[in-house]
Amino acid sequence: MNPVTPTEVVARELRGKILLVTINNPPVNALGVDVRRGILAAINAAETDLAVQTVLIVGAGRNFIAGADIRELGQPPLPPSLPEVCNRIEACSKPVVVAIHGAALGGGLEIALAAHYRLALAGAKLGLPEVQLGLIPGAGGTQRTPRLIGVKAALDLMLSGRHLGAEEACALGLVDRVGNSNDVLAEGVAYAQELLSKNAAVRRTRDAGALVDRQASLAAIEAARADTIKKSRGLFSPLKIIEAVEATLDQSFDEGLAIERKLFLQCLDSPQRAGLIHAFFAEREVIKAPETRNAKPRAIESVGVVGGGTMGAGIAVAVLDAGLPVTMIERDETALARGRTHVENVYDSLIAKGRMTADAKAAIMLRFTGSTSYDTLAQADLMIEAVFEDIAVKQAVFAELDRVCKPGAVLATNTSYLDIDAIAASISRPADVVGLHFFSPANIMKLLEIVIPAKVSADVVATAFELAKKLRKVPVRAGVCDGFIGNRILAVYRQAADHMMEDGASPYQIDQALRDFGYPMGPFQVSDLAGGDIGWATRKRKAPTRDPNARYVQIADRLCERAWFGQKTGRGYYLYPDGARTGKPDPEVEAIIDIERQRAGITPRSFTDQEIIRRYMAAMINEGANVVHQGIALRPLDVDVTFLYGYGFPRYRGGPMKYADTVGLPNVLADIREFAKKDPLFWQPSPLLVDLVERGANFDSLNQTN
Repeated sequence: MNPVTPTEVVARELRGKILLVTINNPPVNALGVDVRRGILAAINAAETDLAVQTVLIVGAGRNFIAGADIRELGQPPLPPSLPEVCNRIEACSKPVVVAIHGAALGGGLEIALAAHYRLALAGAKLGLPEVQLGLIPGAGGTQRTPRLIGVKAALDLMLSGRHLGAEEACALGLVDRVGNSNDVLAEGVAYAQELLSKNAAVRRTRDAGALVDRQASLAAIEAARADTIKKSRGLFSPLKIIEAVEATLDQSFDEGLAIERKLFLQCLDSPQRAGLIHAFFAEREVIKAPETRNAKPRAIESVGVVGGGTMGAGIAVAVLDAGLPVTMIERDETALARGRTHVENVYDSLIAKGRMTADAKAAIMLRFTGSTSYDTLAQADLMIEAVFEDIAVKQAVFAELDRVCKPGAVLATNTSYLDIDAIAASISRPADVVGLHFFSPANIMKLLEIVIPAKVSADVVATAFELAKKLRKVPVRAGVCDGFIGNRILAVYRQAADHMMEDGASPYQIDQALRDFGYPMGPFQVSDLAGGDIGWATRKRKAPTRDPNARYVQIADRLCERAWFGQKTGRGYYLYPDGARTGKPDPEVEAIIDIERQRAGITPRSFTDQEIIRRYMAAMINEGANVVHQGIALRPLDVDVTFLYGYGFPRYRGGPMKYADTVGLPNVLADIREFAKKDPLFWQPSPLLVDLVERGANFDSLNQTN
């Protein structure tokens, strides 16, 4: 892409007494250096031009300004800085008006806040989402927003990162008016002319008076701090946002700006900023799969779901929520009624929480039908099989789908582990078969692994990615192997956790260490939540092919033999008395672990939390490297996105492969080689990891070349 000059990205045109300043930096009018220079030059020109009595700033294309140019973050700063531009806008002696359409986010909203008058069209989105990138608003947002809308509303906006619509923004006082049409230029010019006719004075946000109730402001700050400590454990930038807003109460505006800048730079230097920005770009890059480049998705107007259990019902809800009709297939009327109840329970829960009305539920359920006959799927465009994890059972379902479905229908399996090539090969149309691995609960979890069998048609893959978009899922392309990307890696690092447990670390210490690392739950809590019987079934399935020389920890089997499957049975690794959702350590489990250690001839040793993290992460990273090396994942970033959205990996660390780059691949490889001294079969370094270390490269270099 050829560099553009400031005059091209920021155009100036005199319309009567109004200087029209148009930001034209496709695709989203990001605040790159040329945009900043162009805006500054426009304000300076307006200041000295006697013909100009007011300035109107608008955005070309679909947005006002969607934010900073994120690619510049962490790079040497290029003048002018955004704070300098915003301060110059606010200091202008002639009224500056902004007309907002589309997105005014981050720095884009800070530009608007620095202006003297603000108009937004219906459909505009306004927000300060910097917290999602490990940052705080750094161009006056923490100082101007509370002065306009009060501390409580400002903190909610910045700590949540949410977007406001134009009507809500106007009600809060963030903008002055909502436009009546979709023509941002006409609305903006009309508003500017109205202000001119009234001889409207310059009105600087720094002087706005929403901070008058000091006690209410202090209470809002303390409440936000307590809530943030509770809900955003381990995150750096949220508390910095609160600290910056607090400065509005005790410091002058200029002193507050200085504090904001200091805190912004602290966030900019934080590893969390690098991790969160990596996650931001990875999520956008992951949708680019080679099969979708030149393929047109097939039309999806109706969907069949085979299986009404927890997973099938969750998938049905996800599809219904996307506005598509669903036909559920079950083996008999009793099972079908149970499946419908599972679906209705999801919506009833939302009604009970005040997040849905009974009428809205009724409207959705009109799109839901059920049947015990596969023949009802004859005209459906997409079928998603979600039955028991047994390949013979799934092949029987696909035989029926092959029999009844129309030509061109997409046939998807929701298997978590099984060989999709074998499922596809069992029917007459393998090109129509794809894997759609949803994560439970399927209507909530954002990850969708799209598994690509050998004979699938490119337009079927494109259809799967288009479906993910409709369902508001984050799709990750995966190759066929046992467990695909996520569950394959999970099986390995879970073994590492089991090894540590048998070697002397309690499951409770391991879980706590992982929570302190940033996970919402540790691996043994996750096992209890998912159900220990699921992992047990997988272990039994793999038993005939397991290497007899490989270490096998039997502790989980001992619990399953007692039918201690976790939360659903009231005990697993933890005790769940009276249906509790949070478990308590179980002395009987610790006794079983001691017996198993004795049986295995192991003398237990102590582990530090740091040792636990090193082993756990080394196993995850090493298998992640194998998955990339073997082409199961296209790039390291695909592994990162899988774990961010499907396995609770702390987003501020960017994902396991980004984390590996952060700590250094030579350090990870050194750990693996150290651990291999006692268990060389388990701790075999990935060829990709070895190669990258030898070349002095990292995982991110592979993201750049794919």
